[in-house]
Amino acid sequence: MPKMKTHRGARKRIGITAKGLGKRHRAGKSHLLVHKSATRRRRLRNAEVLSKADQHRTKRLLPYGG
Repeated sequence: MPKMKTHRGARKRIGITAKGLGKRHRAGKSHLLVHKSATRRRRLRNAEVLSKADQHRTKRLLPYGG
């Protein structure tokens, strides 16, 4: 059976943690930041671990851990 191909779009957007969980950046941090509160901007800085439902899909898109 041939090797599975990594989904290149997912590879650029999703990182893998040491435990093998998917990690993503939060949406809404690219523009129109003036009217967003400092608390909200600070919260958007941090990456977030993918939800449990999305972990399964990530395993298929990144079969070799990205």
